[in-house]
Amino acid sequence: MNNQSIMGIICSSYEQFFDAEKRIADYILENKKSVVDMTVAQLAKASGTSDATVSRFCRRCGFKGFQSLKIDLAKEVIEEERDSLQVSNEIDRGNLAQSLQNILANKTAEMTATMGMLDTDNLETILRILENARIIQFAAVGNTIPVAMDGAFKFNQLGLCSVSGTIWEGQVAHTYNLGPADVVLIISNSGTSRRLLTLAKGAHENGARIIVITNNDSSPLAGISDYRIITATREKLLTGDFWFSRIPAMMVIETLYLLLFVSKQDAKTHIRRHEDSIRQDKLI
Repeated sequence: MNNQSIMGIICSSYEQFFDAEKRIADYILENKKSVVDMTVAQLAKASGTSDATVSRFCRRCGFKGFQSLKIDLAKEVIEEERDSLQVSNEIDRGNLAQSLQNILANKTAEMTATMGMLDTDNLETILRILENARIIQFAAVGNTIPVAMDGAFKFNQLGLCSVSGTIWEGQVAHTYNLGPADVVLIISNSGTSRRLLTLAKGAHENGARIIVITNNDSSPLAGISDYRIITATREKLLTGDFWFSRIPAMMVIETLYLLLFVSKQDAKTHIRRHEDSIRQDKLI
């Protein structure tokens, strides 16, 4: 099990839960302080499920049982109270000041959890692979396409040949031309995109190395990757049925960019050359 918070685990894995398990997840997300003092039977009754379903839910979240989940959940509640991190699920246009605090608290928690889960040895290996790659392809579909485009732009500025695209057919066609000297960096919050899985399989067949940035450590894309970076999400706490936060993935890209910037000797030269090329386009 990774070091993700219980709220993060539930939000990341939510779509993989069965309907009864989703009812348990919804109840915990809304009543985490109360759950700390509950028994299995009480949680089952409150969520309209059964004792067996609660136990299965805990195992699917990576815990041996409900008691283990409660211990970690209690730690999270205590830490939030100690740090005065009052996370609320409410966003209300009628109370903008409180809504801004709630959004900031959740986004801060996402970024803090994401950075806390980064394994330094794994990160160093990924950095070495990226800086020595012939071509880096940033691949994404749907709402993570802007993250991939931003990543390709940033890495090209550093002098690392990078590509990205908005059309999946074009992306997969490019992947089929890659080889062992190349890297495909896939960004997928859910890690379950069939299109990106097809692309990843093509990269694997050609010998290209695969790096995946995802919320879901147990997803098919995480499973096929050579290296993965797991991000945290709390978006479901704010938006209910829909969640599409790009901030954790963008922070990972920004982190990779900054670490490569300070270690790549000619990075400043490449950035300066790029800035000079667009200087005439600026009014000042």
